[in-house]
Amino acid sequence: MNTKVTIAGVTLNNPVMTASGTFGSGMEYSDFVDLNRLGAVVTKGVANVPWPGNPTPRVAETYGGMLNAIGLQNPGIDVFIERDIPFLKKYDTKIIVNVCGKTVEDYLEVVERLADESVDMLEINVSCPNVKEGAIAFGQKADCLYDITSQIKNRAKQPVIMKLSPNVTDITEMAKAAEAAGADALSMINTITGMKIDIHKRKFALANKTGGLSGPAIKPVAVRMVYQAAHAVKIPIIGMGGIATGEDAVEFLLAGASAVAVGAMNFVNPYATVEVAEGIEEYMRRYGIEDVTELIGAVGE
Repeated sequence: MNTKVTIAGVTLNNPVMTASGTFGSGMEYSDFVDLNRLGAVVTKGVANVPWPGNPTPRVAETYGGMLNAIGLQNPGIDVFIERDIPFLKKYDTKIIVNVCGKTVEDYLEVVERLADESVDMLEINVSCPNVKEGAIAFGQKADCLYDITSQIKNRAKQPVIMKLSPNVTDITEMAKAAEAAGADALSMINTITGMKIDIHKRKFALANKTGGLSGPAIKPVAVRMVYQAAHAVKIPIIGMGGIATGEDAVEFLLAGASAVAVGAMNFVNPYATVEVAEGIEEYMRRYGIEDVTELIGAVGE
Protein backbone atom coordinates (compact mmCIF):
# COMPACT_ATOMS: atom_id res chain seq x y z
CA MET A 1 0.00 0.00 0.00
CA ASN A 2 1.53 3.30 -1.12
CA THR A 3 0.72 6.46 0.88
CA LYS A 4 3.33 8.73 -0.74
CA VAL A 5 2.22 11.91 -2.53
CA THR A 6 4.32 14.38 -4.51
CA ILE A 7 3.63 18.12 -4.45
CA ALA A 8 5.74 20.44 -6.61
CA GLY A 9 8.50 17.85 -6.84
CA VAL A 10 8.58 17.22 -3.07
CA THR A 11 7.58 13.69 -2.04
CA LEU A 12 5.80 13.26 1.31
CA ASN A 13 5.64 9.89 3.09
CA ASN A 14 1.89 10.38 3.48
CA PRO A 15 -0.60 13.13 2.62
CA VAL A 16 -1.10 14.39 6.21
CA MET A 17 0.49 17.58 7.50
CA THR A 18 -0.20 20.13 10.22
CA ALA A 19 -2.08 23.36 9.59
CA SER A 20 -0.07 26.48 10.32
CA GLY A 21 -0.63 28.10 13.68
CA THR A 22 -1.98 24.97 15.38
CA PHE A 23 1.24 23.02 15.92
CA GLY A 24 3.99 25.59 16.53
CA SER A 25 7.05 24.05 14.91
CA GLY A 26 6.27 20.69 16.45
CA MET A 27 8.22 21.12 19.70
CA GLU A 28 5.08 21.45 21.82
CA TYR A 29 3.63 18.26 20.29
CA SER A 30 6.72 16.06 20.04
CA ASP A 31 5.88 14.35 23.37
CA PHE A 32 2.53 13.24 21.89
CA VAL A 33 3.24 12.83 18.19
CA ASP A 34 6.07 11.04 16.43
CA LEU A 35 6.84 13.70 13.83
CA ASN A 36 8.33 10.98 11.60
CA ARG A 37 4.74 9.79 11.07
CA LEU A 38 3.70 13.05 9.39
CA GLY A 39 4.05 13.88 5.71
CA ALA A 40 5.12 17.39 6.65
CA VAL A 41 5.16 19.87 9.50
CA VAL A 42 3.82 23.27 8.50
CA THR A 43 5.18 25.84 10.93
CA LYS A 44 3.43 28.72 12.61
CA GLY A 45 3.64 31.96 10.62
CA VAL A 46 7.13 33.48 10.49
CA ALA A 47 7.66 37.22 9.93
CA ASN A 48 10.78 39.27 9.24
CA VAL A 49 10.68 40.70 12.79
CA PRO A 50 9.02 39.48 16.02
CA TRP A 51 5.26 40.13 16.17
CA PRO A 52 3.57 40.57 19.57
CA GLY A 53 0.13 39.59 18.27
CA ASN A 54 -3.24 41.00 19.30
CA PRO A 55 -4.44 41.92 22.80
CA THR A 56 -6.29 39.28 24.85
CA PRO A 57 -8.81 37.70 24.98
CA ARG A 58 -7.99 36.29 21.57
CA VAL A 59 -9.48 32.79 21.53
CA ALA A 60 -13.14 31.83 21.98
CA GLU A 61 -14.93 28.51 21.63
CA THR A 62 -17.95 28.36 19.33
CA TYR A 63 -20.41 25.66 18.35
CA GLY A 64 -18.46 23.16 16.24
CA GLY A 65 -15.25 25.16 16.28
CA MET A 66 -13.30 28.09 17.63
CA LEU A 67 -12.51 31.71 16.87
CA ASN A 68 -8.99 33.05 17.09
CA ALA A 69 -7.50 36.51 16.74
CA ILE A 70 -3.94 35.66 17.81
CA GLY A 71 -2.59 38.15 15.30
CA LEU A 72 0.21 35.85 14.09
CA GLN A 73 2.34 36.29 17.19
CA ASN A 74 5.80 34.90 16.41
CA PRO A 75 9.43 35.42 17.47
CA GLY A 76 10.61 36.34 13.96
CA ILE A 77 12.88 34.78 11.34
CA ASP A 78 16.14 35.00 13.35
CA VAL A 79 14.86 32.83 16.20
CA PHE A 80 13.13 30.51 13.74
CA ILE A 81 16.34 29.81 11.81
CA GLU A 82 18.39 29.35 14.97
CA ARG A 83 15.93 27.25 16.97
CA ASP A 84 13.15 25.68 14.90
CA ILE A 85 14.85 24.47 11.71
CA PRO A 86 17.55 22.47 13.61
CA PHE A 87 14.78 20.86 15.71
CA LEU A 88 12.70 19.83 12.68
CA LYS A 89 15.73 18.51 10.79
CA LYS A 90 16.02 15.72 13.35
CA TYR A 91 12.90 14.08 11.91
CA ASP A 92 12.05 12.27 8.67
CA THR A 93 9.34 14.73 7.69
CA LYS A 94 9.19 17.59 5.22
CA ILE A 95 9.50 21.16 6.53
CA ILE A 96 7.04 23.73 5.17
CA VAL A 97 7.52 27.27 6.49
CA ASN A 98 4.46 29.50 6.69
CA VAL A 99 5.43 33.09 5.84
CA CYS A 100 3.49 36.19 6.89
CA GLY A 101 3.98 39.94 6.49
CA LYS A 102 2.32 43.34 6.36
CA THR A 103 3.92 44.48 3.10
CA VAL A 104 5.28 42.66 0.05
CA GLU A 105 8.76 43.64 1.21
CA ASP A 106 8.18 41.89 4.56
CA TYR A 107 7.37 38.63 2.79
CA LEU A 108 10.31 38.93 0.40
CA GLU A 109 12.72 39.48 3.28
CA VAL A 110 11.65 36.19 4.93
CA VAL A 111 11.66 34.30 1.62
CA GLU A 112 15.21 35.48 0.87
CA ARG A 113 16.42 34.58 4.38
CA LEU A 114 15.07 31.05 3.87
CA ALA A 115 16.61 30.62 0.40
CA ASP A 116 19.72 28.85 1.71
CA GLU A 117 18.06 27.07 4.63
CA SER A 118 17.19 23.37 4.44
CA VAL A 119 13.41 23.74 4.29
CA ASP A 120 11.33 21.98 1.64
CA MET A 121 8.53 24.40 0.75
CA LEU A 122 7.16 27.83 1.60
CA GLU A 123 3.49 28.42 2.41
CA ILE A 124 2.54 32.06 1.95
CA ASN A 125 -0.22 33.35 4.22
CA VAL A 126 -2.04 35.90 2.08
CA SER A 127 -4.77 36.38 4.69
CA CYS A 128 -2.52 38.93 6.40
CA PRO A 129 -3.84 42.53 6.36
CA ASN A 130 -2.04 44.47 3.64
CA VAL A 131 -1.17 47.79 5.28
CA LYS A 132 -0.71 49.51 1.93
CA GLU A 133 -4.20 48.48 0.80
CA GLY A 134 -6.00 49.75 3.89
CA ALA A 135 -5.71 46.41 5.75
CA ILE A 136 -7.49 44.40 3.04
CA ALA A 137 -5.92 40.95 2.99
CA PHE A 138 -3.45 40.24 0.17
CA GLY A 139 -5.61 37.27 -0.81
CA GLN A 140 -8.88 39.19 -1.23
CA LYS A 141 -8.06 40.92 -4.51
CA ALA A 142 -7.00 38.86 -7.52
CA ASP A 143 -4.58 41.48 -8.87
CA CYS A 144 -3.00 41.90 -5.41
CA LEU A 145 -2.64 38.11 -5.06
CA TYR A 146 -1.11 37.85 -8.53
CA ASP A 147 1.40 40.59 -7.71
CA ILE A 148 2.63 39.15 -4.41
CA THR A 149 2.75 35.59 -5.81
CA SER A 150 4.84 36.59 -8.83
CA GLN A 151 7.26 38.65 -6.72
CA ILE A 152 7.74 35.80 -4.24
CA LYS A 153 8.24 33.28 -7.06
CA ASN A 154 10.98 35.50 -8.50
CA ARG A 155 12.94 35.34 -5.23
CA ALA A 156 12.09 31.95 -3.73
CA LYS A 157 14.42 28.97 -4.03
CA GLN A 158 11.83 26.50 -2.69
CA PRO A 159 8.42 25.64 -4.20
CA VAL A 160 5.76 28.21 -3.25
CA ILE A 161 2.35 27.27 -1.84
CA MET A 162 -0.18 30.13 -1.70
CA LYS A 163 -2.61 29.77 1.23
CA LEU A 164 -5.90 31.18 0.01
CA SER A 165 -8.41 33.15 2.04
CA PRO A 166 -12.01 31.87 1.87
CA ASN A 167 -13.31 35.38 2.57
CA VAL A 168 -13.87 36.11 -1.11
CA THR A 169 -16.78 36.04 -3.55
CA ASP A 170 -15.23 33.56 -5.99
CA ILE A 171 -12.47 31.22 -4.82
CA THR A 172 -11.73 30.06 -8.39
CA GLU A 173 -10.75 33.60 -9.39
CA MET A 174 -8.14 33.62 -6.61
CA ALA A 175 -6.91 30.11 -7.41
CA LYS A 176 -6.45 31.04 -11.08
CA ALA A 177 -4.63 34.28 -10.18
CA ALA A 178 -2.17 32.40 -7.96
CA GLU A 179 -1.59 29.74 -10.63
CA ALA A 180 -1.11 32.34 -13.38
CA ALA A 181 1.51 34.10 -11.23
CA GLY A 182 3.51 30.88 -10.92
CA ALA A 183 2.36 29.34 -7.63
CA ASP A 184 3.47 25.70 -7.34
CA ALA A 185 0.54 24.66 -5.14
CA LEU A 186 -2.41 26.02 -3.13
CA SER A 187 -3.36 25.61 0.53
CA MET A 188 -7.02 26.06 1.32
CA ILE A 189 -8.86 27.14 3.20
CA ASN A 190 -7.67 29.61 5.79
CA THR A 191 -10.13 30.63 8.53
CA ILE A 192 -13.52 32.24 7.87
CA THR A 193 -14.10 35.62 9.52
CA GLY A 194 -16.52 35.34 12.43
CA MET A 195 -17.70 37.03 15.61
CA LYS A 196 -18.98 36.05 19.05
CA ILE A 197 -20.74 38.25 21.61
CA ASP A 198 -21.05 37.49 25.32
CA ILE A 199 -24.73 38.29 25.90
CA HIS A 200 -24.33 38.47 29.69
CA LYS A 201 -21.52 41.00 29.61
CA ARG A 202 -22.82 42.53 26.35
CA LYS A 203 -19.25 42.55 25.12
CA PHE A 204 -17.32 40.96 22.28
CA ALA A 205 -15.75 37.63 23.20
CA LEU A 206 -12.53 38.68 21.41
CA ALA A 207 -10.68 41.93 22.04
CA ASN A 208 -10.28 42.19 18.25
CA LYS A 209 -14.11 41.89 17.84
CA THR A 210 -13.69 39.53 14.88
CA GLY A 211 -11.59 36.40 14.54
CA GLY A 212 -10.94 33.45 12.29
CA LEU A 213 -13.41 30.56 12.57
CA SER A 214 -11.88 27.08 12.31
CA GLY A 215 -12.90 23.55 13.25
CA PRO A 216 -15.58 21.10 12.03
CA ALA A 217 -18.09 23.92 11.46
CA ILE A 218 -16.21 25.12 8.38
CA LYS A 219 -15.55 21.72 6.76
CA PRO A 220 -18.44 21.76 4.22
CA VAL A 221 -17.33 25.20 3.00
CA ALA A 222 -13.72 24.01 2.72
CA VAL A 223 -14.64 20.84 0.81
CA ARG A 224 -16.73 22.89 -1.64
CA MET A 225 -13.93 25.40 -2.22
CA VAL A 226 -11.30 22.67 -2.72
CA TYR A 227 -13.57 20.96 -5.26
CA GLN A 228 -14.15 24.22 -7.15
CA ALA A 229 -10.47 25.15 -7.17
CA ALA A 230 -9.40 21.65 -8.23
CA HIS A 231 -11.58 22.05 -11.33
CA ALA A 232 -10.23 25.55 -12.04
CA VAL A 233 -6.45 24.96 -11.81
CA LYS A 234 -3.91 22.26 -12.60
CA ILE A 235 -1.56 22.79 -9.64
CA PRO A 236 -1.88 20.58 -6.52
CA ILE A 237 -4.09 21.60 -3.60
CA ILE A 238 -3.54 20.97 0.11
CA GLY A 239 -7.01 20.79 1.66
CA MET A 240 -7.84 21.85 5.20
CA GLY A 241 -10.73 23.10 7.30
CA GLY A 242 -12.32 21.03 10.05
CA ILE A 243 -10.48 17.74 9.49
CA ALA A 244 -10.84 15.57 12.60
CA THR A 245 -10.72 11.99 11.26
CA GLY A 246 -9.35 9.90 8.44
CA GLU A 247 -12.82 9.96 6.86
CA ASP A 248 -12.75 13.78 6.82
CA ALA A 249 -9.36 13.67 5.11
CA VAL A 250 -10.58 11.21 2.46
CA GLU A 251 -13.46 13.58 1.69
CA PHE A 252 -10.93 16.32 0.82
CA LEU A 253 -8.87 13.91 -1.30
CA LEU A 254 -11.97 12.84 -3.23
CA ALA A 255 -12.84 16.52 -3.76
CA GLY A 256 -9.47 17.02 -5.47
CA ALA A 257 -6.89 17.71 -2.76
CA SER A 258 -3.48 16.03 -3.14
CA ALA A 259 -2.76 16.31 0.61
CA VAL A 260 -4.50 17.51 3.76
CA ALA A 261 -3.67 19.51 6.88
CA VAL A 262 -5.07 19.08 10.39
CA GLY A 263 -5.57 22.30 12.33
CA ALA A 264 -7.98 23.10 15.17
CA MET A 265 -8.34 19.43 16.07
CA ASN A 266 -4.74 19.47 17.39
CA PHE A 267 -6.02 21.58 20.30
CA VAL A 268 -8.75 19.06 21.11
CA ASN A 269 -6.72 15.93 20.49
CA PRO A 270 -2.91 16.22 20.30
CA TYR A 271 -2.76 12.81 18.58
CA ALA A 272 -5.11 13.92 15.78
CA THR A 273 -2.57 14.12 12.94
CA VAL A 274 -1.32 10.54 13.35
CA GLU A 275 -4.88 9.26 13.86
CA VAL A 276 -5.91 10.93 10.59
CA ALA A 277 -2.97 9.30 8.76
CA GLU A 278 -3.94 5.90 10.22
CA GLY A 279 -7.58 6.53 9.29
CA ILE A 280 -6.65 7.10 5.63
CA GLU A 281 -4.72 3.80 5.61
CA GLU A 282 -7.68 2.02 7.21
CA TYR A 283 -9.99 3.42 4.49
CA MET A 284 -7.56 2.26 1.79
CA ARG A 285 -7.50 -1.25 3.22
CA ARG A 286 -11.29 -1.38 3.52
CA TYR A 287 -11.83 -0.41 -0.11
CA GLY A 288 -8.81 -2.14 -1.62
CA ILE A 289 -7.02 1.07 -2.62
CA GLU A 290 -3.36 0.31 -3.41
CA ASP A 291 -2.17 3.88 -3.96
CA VAL A 292 -3.49 6.94 -2.12
CA THR A 293 -3.21 9.01 -5.31
CA GLU A 294 -6.09 6.92 -6.74
CA LEU A 295 -8.38 8.86 -4.38
CA ILE A 296 -7.42 12.35 -5.59
CA GLY A 297 -10.44 13.92 -7.30
CA ALA A 298 -12.16 10.54 -7.54
CA VAL A 299 -15.61 11.70 -6.42
CA GLY A 300 -18.36 10.30 -8.66
CA GLU A 301 -20.61 12.78 -10.44
